[in-house]
Amino acid sequence: MRKIRIAQIGINQYSHGPEMFTNLTQLQELFEVVGYALVEDERERCADKLHVFEGYPELTLEEILNDESIEAVAVEVDEIHLNKYTQMAVDAGKHIHMEKPGSQDLASFERLIESVKKSGKVFHIGYMYRYNEYLDAAVKDAQEGKFGEIFSVEAHMCRWDNKTTREWLGTFRGGMMFYLGCHLVDLVLRIQGTPDEIIPANVSSGISGVESEDVSFAMLRYPHGVSVIRTSAVEVGGFFRRQLVICGSKRTLEIKPIEGIENGLYTEQTDTVMKGDKGSRGEVEHKRSQPFSRYHKMLSSFAAMVRGECENPYTPDYELELFKTLLKCCGVE
Repeated sequence: MRKIRIAQIGINQYSHGPEMFTNLTQLQELFEVVGYALVEDERERCADKLHVFEGYPELTLEEILNDESIEAVAVEVDEIHLNKYTQMAVDAGKHIHMEKPGSQDLASFERLIESVKKSGKVFHIGYMYRYNEYLDAAVKDAQEGKFGEIFSVEAHMCRWDNKTTREWLGTFRGGMMFYLGCHLVDLVLRIQGTPDEIIPANVSSGISGVESEDVSFAMLRYPHGVSVIRTSAVEVGGFFRRQLVICGSKRTLEIKPIEGIENGLYTEQTDTVMKGDKGSRGEVEHKRSQPFSRYHKMLSSFAAMVRGECENPYTPDYELELFKTLLKCCGVE
């Protein structure tokens, strides 16, 4: 199997940059990791994370972009710089794995999408829930009509963050909705499509004097129901209450926790299917996944796309629609 020569641009403060580089180096049968570049004062701001690069050469941004033997790059800079550096990499003819969700600027994201479409290269965004087998199966069942008429999707993704992290959320309009809610917007959009109306309600908890929007909520109205997205940076135990609930005329599925921790990550679900004509009860099945890695399947799929073994099911046009929907959930017009 041909290895893909790849380099990483950036590391970021609050997202998955360190984990991404570590996982790339673990998948030695798929990737030849050439090195990394630090940008935007990351050497100072992210000094506590730089140990993940030990044993690999530091390159300049120009060395990565101008080296034709480097097929792909992982762009892992802070969110506010994502569009800028991803655009550079696309213009240099690289296949792209980009940290989610992009910079909060529609015009530059639209330019990026147009460039990606012209390049013909892989454009792959790090929405980790796309590679959770239980979530993926639920989305496919919804798309195939196995829930009947879906009238509600409830998606929660919360956690507890310290004051410094919550102050950083003020970088974005919508705060926590932009940062983590993007994963949930992706799920609802894949299950139900574009909503007729979006009503955002992103607020500050005021805890510890933080003024950023660290508690986020959005209501998405559809012709036959309402779905909700909720994410918070101040929920004690929130990580273990992350969940997806899909309610249809034939079936209700609850996935919770989306990621529990016990000898690795696991997912658990309760599936209730209509039995006869009595909806108050049904046939109930409980399932729990085997332990899994968040990132191995994501990066393995990216490698297969680069090698031409499969197509990316998430087209540039879909990524743009997702980005526009996310901005509306953040209260950005």
